[in-house]
Amino acid sequence: MICYIIATESSEFYFGVYFPPGKRWFFLEEQDLLAQEEAEFDKLAYTKKRYLTPKEIAAYVLVNFGQKNLSQFVNAYKEFFIVQFLKLNTTAYAYINLFASIYDALDDTISGLIIDRTRTRWGRIRPFFIIPIPLWVVGGIMMFSAPDISSGSKIAWVSIAIVIYGLGMSYFGAWNLMIYNITPNNDERNNLITTSKFFELFGTWMPSFVPVLAQFLPKLNKSITMKGVYTGFAYFMIILATVFSVFGFFNMRERVPLQSREEMNETSVLESIKQIFTNRPLFAIIFADFFNNFKAVGGSSEQYFWLNNTGNLANQTLCGLFTGIPNYLMVPLSAKMVKKFGARTTAIIAGVFGGVAYTLLFIIGYHPFGQTFSDNMILNLIWVIFALTICGLPNKVINVVGPILCAETFDYMEWKHGLRNEALVTTVQGYFTKLASSVTGWLSGMVLTWINYIPLTDSLGNAIPQTDPSMLNGIWAVFCLLPALARGMYGLSFFLYPIHGNLRDEMISELADIRAARLEEQEAVRKANFGGNDK
Repeated sequence: MICYIIATESSEFYFGVYFPPGKRWFFLEEQDLLAQEEAEFDKLAYTKKRYLTPKEIAAYVLVNFGQKNLSQFVNAYKEFFIVQFLKLNTTAYAYINLFASIYDALDDTISGLIIDRTRTRWGRIRPFFIIPIPLWVVGGIMMFSAPDISSGSKIAWVSIAIVIYGLGMSYFGAWNLMIYNITPNNDERNNLITTSKFFELFGTWMPSFVPVLAQFLPKLNKSITMKGVYTGFAYFMIILATVFSVFGFFNMRERVPLQSREEMNETSVLESIKQIFTNRPLFAIIFADFFNNFKAVGGSSEQYFWLNNTGNLANQTLCGLFTGIPNYLMVPLSAKMVKKFGARTTAIIAGVFGGVAYTLLFIIGYHPFGQTFSDNMILNLIWVIFALTICGLPNKVINVVGPILCAETFDYMEWKHGLRNEALVTTVQGYFTKLASSVTGWLSGMVLTWINYIPLTDSLGNAIPQTDPSMLNGIWAVFCLLPALARGMYGLSFFLYPIHGNLRDEMISELADIRAARLEEQEAVRKANFGGNDK
């Protein structure tokens, strides 16, 4: 095939296509070319247009704020409240949690399929801002209530509370998919992710006030009990999350065009699962997140390090005052890195940087100024705080880039297979996350066995530091090397991630065509249904 542009004496232009041999010429007139060019500009405009209003951005940030605070509060204090104030037997609590985990794994699959195949006048995701509210409100209130009932009734009470709350959160979790559907503009989506992560820094500290309030308010006012503080704060967190969820429902829209219910039904559940398990970018993310979870083993050794290696648990609190400060700079910097290098390269840089930083910290040690930490405590503490601040720089980069990479993965699935099984995909990711959590939970206990850690207490039962050098070195190795391995493997996993360069550009361009065609088809159906009347 040979293409020509031919100009006539009347200054009319034709685009010629010749098919040799023995074939014929086809000509497109200038207006045809302009029409095609205009269509291409329309498709480009669809992906580059700015969609989000300030009110919509605020709605997304507030829903995220409410959900994060509620989840953090429940995760931090649920066990303590149920055991301490409801006085449920700890063994019973363990078995209830085991049952709830198994039930949650089964429910995740069902809820994922339901969410993916939901089609309503309000969209696919927005209804789940409202529908699950009664479940997690009732479950949350029950978890932080302590009625005076029998032991058997307590088991039933807690079982119902945890299951109902978990069921509600399984469906409310659909709101996390909103970021992938709120705008087809990738840059706008990435900016919204960055904005929400930045405001998280100001919000998620709220639950940390609970122990302080529970300690001091009863002393200030005898009518206030410690149990009442936890219950009151639970009600406050639940009301906050509920109000923001309702606000989000009325002030956000879904704009990425979806397959119709009929098209979804044409693809079986087994075919959807098969498409997920052949999604190479998804499994690059799953491997990266799986390895990154091993950092939690090092995190679980933090208190052992501060108590034994530095001699004082209060050093952990002092360190925390400084290591979080760079996060306020790293979140906006992450957005700039993604724009300049791409999400994949940013993830590789963050992971490898963290791996190298923790490795160097281990080699240099925690007491470079003296034979022991106490030889020059001030300088050694300054060094450890500085070093951990440097090691923590990739934390928020990973938090920002993670949702962006997931969004690209969903786009890839739509590009390859025509479907966006986002809820089912996140279910698969959740299974691997739970597997990693199980492994890290086991490792957290086993590493202490491997280094022969023995807790020491004084006559009053207070913890006192160990002084055995081999044990201290073991704690230091766990504290540094497992996070180094976790971060390094996280970064290296993204060499398997194919969405970058020309492939990413091709995907974005062809997705614009696919979505534009889908919008035209939906508009034609709408006009046919209303007899051509737009009203």
